[in-house]
Amino acid sequence: MLSSRIARQAGRFSPATIASIGRGSRSAAQSRTLFTKTPKASPATPTARSWKLLALRQTQARQLSGAPLPRSTSRLLNFAYRTAAWFGSSVVVISAGVVAFFLYDASTYKSDGMHGEVAVSQLALNPRRGGPKNLPILEACIDDDDTEEMQKQKDKPKLVILGGGWGSVALLKELNPDNYHVTVISPTNYFLFTPMLPSATVGTLELKSLMEPIRRIIHDVKGHFIRASADDVDFSARLVEVSQVDCSGHEERFYVPYDKLVIGVGSVTNSHGVKGLENCHFLKDISDARQIRNKIIQNLEVSCLPTTSDEERRRLLSFVVCGGGPTGVEFAAEIFDLLNEDLTLHFPRLLRNEISVHLIQSRDHILNTYDETLSKYAEERFARDQVEVLTNSRVGEVRADSIVFSQKRDDGSVVTKEIPMGFCLWSTGVSQSDLCQRLAERLGDAQTNRHALETDTHLRLNGTPLGDVYAIGDCSTVQNNVADHIVSFLRRLAWKRGKDPESLELHFSDWRAVATQVKKQFPQAVGHLKRLDKLFHEYDKDQSGTLGFGELRELLKQIDSKLTSLPATAQRANQQGQYLAHKFNKLARAQEGLAANDIIEGDLDAAVYKAFEYRHLGSLAYIGNSAVFDFGQGWSMAGGLWAVYAWRSIYFAQSVSFRTRVLMAMDWAKRSMFGRDLSSF
Repeated sequence: MLSSRIARQAGRFSPATIASIGRGSRSAAQSRTLFTKTPKASPATPTARSWKLLALRQTQARQLSGAPLPRSTSRLLNFAYRTAAWFGSSVVVISAGVVAFFLYDASTYKSDGMHGEVAVSQLALNPRRGGPKNLPILEACIDDDDTEEMQKQKDKPKLVILGGGWGSVALLKELNPDNYHVTVISPTNYFLFTPMLPSATVGTLELKSLMEPIRRIIHDVKGHFIRASADDVDFSARLVEVSQVDCSGHEERFYVPYDKLVIGVGSVTNSHGVKGLENCHFLKDISDARQIRNKIIQNLEVSCLPTTSDEERRRLLSFVVCGGGPTGVEFAAEIFDLLNEDLTLHFPRLLRNEISVHLIQSRDHILNTYDETLSKYAEERFARDQVEVLTNSRVGEVRADSIVFSQKRDDGSVVTKEIPMGFCLWSTGVSQSDLCQRLAERLGDAQTNRHALETDTHLRLNGTPLGDVYAIGDCSTVQNNVADHIVSFLRRLAWKRGKDPESLELHFSDWRAVATQVKKQFPQAVGHLKRLDKLFHEYDKDQSGTLGFGELRELLKQIDSKLTSLPATAQRANQQGQYLAHKFNKLARAQEGLAANDIIEGDLDAAVYKAFEYRHLGSLAYIGNSAVFDFGQGWSMAGGLWAVYAWRSIYFAQSVSFRTRVLMAMDWAKRSMFGRDLSSF
């Protein structure tokens, strides 16, 4: 029956129709022919021709329907084919990328030298002399005429920046290059990414990965760079005295004039009057990191010598860190990582048993500016890693082979201890540089802080003409004198009204006006002026419904005492640099309107831009395959490797250029694959 049915179906189509299907024709006429019926064949046994026609029809039907052909290969073979295709495509893409890279690299080489006449101002080659010391005055730079853009900036206001740290670089990156003739003066020609400096001391990161040439950054604002040290400033003549040693060893001195001066020279390590600091290492610059790295490797290599006694080996492998702040804690963590992860692989195992790391802190907790729970977490982590944390301890003397310190016990008694040491890092706060001390002495009573230059809330250096000199970063501190400022304001207000300031009485509406003035002039005090009604009733001692002059002064002094100095961190310097850049840009845009109205003096900063407000974005620290984060206001977190990757990601994003990001990523990859670099140089 099956054979007879197949024969009947095959007989429904004529030979011409089947032939047209075989030729694959799709015309309308042929489509109509396709369904032309032929006379029925007599029911008989299917012939060979019928079978052939049926097979041809089934094949062409598949082609018309688009149904997939049956596959005779296995899934494993198909997977192999696909894998080979993907692999081949990847090889082609990578090869194309390599070829493109070499083509680009070849285009960066230049065989033809650039020769020709260069326009240089005679005043730049032969500067005139003048100033208090009759020194050469740099009124024109030798590259002022290099390009058209630089020629346009020659007559712009001269903005001189001292230092190449976080604040200065943030200012350069945000500054409008068309508004000022910019000159940067710094003894080093690179920007240093200081938060990752402890990692460079043990080979986790290479030194070059933390450095960005200043000239690359200045190029974007068409500025000029002078590698020299600023020694003094003449505020009346608007001259910066700088010095540099030439190739012959002779000291050259000259003046650099300015219209606006930004002081961002940073700070130096605070010695606290401790003896023997020449036996310590500091961690402020890239040269310090190089010396520390060489000293660590040297101690390890000497410890392997057969002539080194057991006692000497224990001394050489005793690492002491003085200071429990972020720098000291992170360095202690990096030292432990080096000794725990790389030492056991490449040095005798005996050394691991002899190594000791000690962290000396004068306060009762390390990371004392962080949340207390984070401090305890860090101490517990160090205790687990066998890093000895010595709190409530003060260093008395640092000797060549030991360190002497006093420790306060729980019962209040003080005991003196001595630890043999082969390496000591001193990281106990900052103090003023020589330039800042010299300027503070010159400005006299306007500068009362012994640790940093005082500025107002617009970052203008106290004691200098308004709008001429600014100070940012570690070398400065914003003065918190809410009481003095408001009291002076009220005195002037009372005198204008013909009243005695001492008898002035302020109602609640007057107090709100005073609070508005405080918030505008001192943004950091906003958090202490949230409940004005509560403060008013609290200091209205006689319940008279008014605040007397003495009561108001007491209230403002209480606010002063609650305001703390801004932290000496890269975060604060970066925000101050950005603030100045935005203000300078706005001052330049407003200059035409001010000149048209004959306004050339006065408090232009306050008229054009708001006071500086520091926004704390959080603090973080690495503590050895772990990290802690303090976001302020009770928000904090700590964790293991996931926190380490988060810590790296934050600093990776904050890196100053794409070049340094690539280098940092490569260094972290090299550490994971090959370990830290244990060579000294």
